[in-house]
This record gives sequence, structure tokens and C-alpha cells, in this order.
Amino acid sequence: MNISDAGARSGLPPKTIRFYEEIGLITPARLPNGYRDFSDEDLHKLAFLRRARALGFSVQECRQLLGLYTDQSRASADVKALASAQLERIDQQLAELQEMRRTLAQLISACAGDARPDCPILSDLAQEE
Repeated sequence: MNISDAGARSGLPPKTIRFYEEIGLITPARLPNGYRDFSDEDLHKLAFLRRARALGFSVQECRQLLGLYTDQSRASADVKALASAQLERIDQQLAELQEMRRTLAQLISACAGDARPDCPILSDLAQEE
């Protein structure tokens, strides 16, 4: 199957698929005319990568996860460690977003929002840390 079909079936744009091939995450066969020929196994890997990236795993972590997936002698503890580290990063990002939200909500609340030029939002943004 060609890259357009692989993209449609995997949910990834051809540009992303080419990138994954370029960095060695997938290696589709080549037809005599040089076109890529994606197998069902390639599609499965692409779907795996799409899902892993959607969960926020880095490209390097995806490489590790794919390696673990294909290694039948893997320890599930290795997979759990990668996933746990990602969950910690997500929790940290959520905490940072909650703090940003609190700060912005306070600034909005402090702003009169009227015709006067003074604005606590702009004053806060202008402060040096």
C-alpha cells in the first residue's frame, strides 16, 4: 500500500510517516519504482506511534516503547517506568496550567474593564520577574 493509503488508514499525515521513516521508526519496503510499500505490520506500528504520541510520549520514548513492544522477553516494569514518567510530566504540566489559570483569573478579576486606562493585567505583564 502507498503512503497516502497508509496515512489514511493509520490516521497520520504522509509528512509524519516520512519523518518516522527518516529517523528509523519504521522501514517500509520499496517497490522497484522506488515507492514505499507499507505492510500491515507497518500500519500497526504507525497506529502504535500515533497513539503513543497522542499520549505525549517523545519520539525517543516511542522508539523505546516500540522496542519493548517487539521484544517478547521484555519486562513490563520497563514499560510501566516509561509510562509512569510520562504521567508525572503530565501531572506537572497540569499543575503549571492550573497555576497559570489562577493567576490569569485573579488578574481578570482585578481589572475594572472600563474606559479607564489603568489595567492590572498589563501592569502584571510589564513586571520583571
